[in-house]
Amino acid sequence: MADLPSKPAEDSKAGEILRLASFESLPGWGQDDLRDAWPAFMASCEVLNKKNDWKELCQVARDVNAKDSQAIRVFFEAFFLPYQVINPDGTETGLATGYYEPLLQGARKRGGKFQTPLHRVPEDMLVIDLAGVYPELKGMRLRGKLVGNRVVPYASRGELMQTNSLAGKEILWVDDPIEALFLQIQGSGRVQLSDTKETVRVAYADQNGHPYKSVGRYLIDKGEMKLDQASAQGIKAWAKANPTRLAELLAANPSYIFFKEEKISAFDKGPKGALGVPLTPQRSIAVDPQYIPLGVPVFLSTNWPGNSRQLERLVMAQDTGSAIKSPVRADFFWGYGQEPGEKAGKMKQRARMWVLLPRPAS
Repeated sequence: MADLPSKPAEDSKAGEILRLASFESLPGWGQDDLRDAWPAFMASCEVLNKKNDWKELCQVARDVNAKDSQAIRVFFEAFFLPYQVINPDGTETGLATGYYEPLLQGARKRGGKFQTPLHRVPEDMLVIDLAGVYPELKGMRLRGKLVGNRVVPYASRGELMQTNSLAGKEILWVDDPIEALFLQIQGSGRVQLSDTKETVRVAYADQNGHPYKSVGRYLIDKGEMKLDQASAQGIKAWAKANPTRLAELLAANPSYIFFKEEKISAFDKGPKGALGVPLTPQRSIAVDPQYIPLGVPVFLSTNWPGNSRQLERLVMAQDTGSAIKSPVRADFFWGYGQEPGEKAGKMKQRARMWVLLPRPAS
């Protein structure tokens, strides 16, 4: 393994899973229209230009003609080296899934069909940064609450539903509990308000500390559906056909997401990801930051959902997700609305990934 041009992230495991490659070895690199990736890259530069090994290249990037795909390609090849991402067991392939920004129907006040709440972060939830005590656990946080003089785990989704302990923490009410569940799985979305006729964004604010568990896997294990049926569309259809078991299905995922309301500054921009910049449809992905530094360009080689057509393009690692755990693992952001949602719901296929890191200073 070649030496890395720079350490990808403090305390990361990336040095163990990156293998030096060449741009010629990236499948489809020469065919990708990099003009579509450029806005996402410049968004990453807004954050990364504070790092020493990114300052110069981000400054040079401002003078690159954003309408010239070849000029952009020359820029990347001059300033970056590609490294193939390898799993700990030495394999090169992993999993690509998709996510999107859904649209829900809602209201600011409970009433009529709007009976499912979206909640803000509760004041009694503690977030404990473990790095303060154990530096080797940098980036890991515990969620809990204080009971007497002890910190105990925060309530699971099922417990929150049973106790109604979040009463008074509602920010909006929506018309469909299963759509609210998928909103939580996606992490953010838009809500069209019937009472004020405005559309607002509900963005991820925090999480209750319990691990995400797939409701699709739960239904498979219960014999309710087969693996090839466990898409978002299949799960929604099962929920509509089994309304008396909805509480059971919801409780199968103990993770619970809290939201904050945001204005939508631009219709074509996604929500802010973990990097702190708006996601770009079909050019932003979520990764495991233990292995891939947030913000960096990643060349992704996979297939379009539901067929064998190649999907090979440059994307930016601008988000994370509780289900995105392992080196060769990507969640592809499709954008906003019904069609992106259908693609995201069907996307679950093999993928290979290459990280582009700044060339070392000569």
